[in-house]
Amino acid sequence: MKNSGFNKSLGLSYLSLFTSLGTIFCCALPALLVSIGLGATFASLVGVFPQIVWLSEHKVLVLSLSGVLIASSFILLYLNRNAPCPIDPDLAKACRFSRKWSIRILVLSSVFWFIGFAFGVIAPFVL
Repeated sequence: MKNSGFNKSLGLSYLSLFTSLGTIFCCALPALLVSIGLGATFASLVGVFPQIVWLSEHKVLVLSLSGVLIASSFILLYLNRNAPCPIDPDLAKACRFSRKWSIRILVLSSVFWFIGFAFGVIAPFVL
């Protein structure tokens, strides 16, 4: 299938988005809530979702895994940047749509990752 590179790229972009959301939950959200005086809200959030504690304890693993997935997405998108779309108008439209959304999702994933990295790795040394 000629469009398999785009399907891999879009799938990897979604996967990188969800793992980068993990960096938000492990690093950025706790720091934000505690810094604005909502420590009790964070404590009740941990009571409802105890997995946040695991994410926080393993933030190096979460940040590393999501960073590798985001970098892989960038590489796949770069390698497929000039790949042709199918001749069929419907498939060509779907190809352009998936290409556009893959880039958007990757940029959003990167923003989430950098926010999580800033709060999880840089902020503890600065503050």
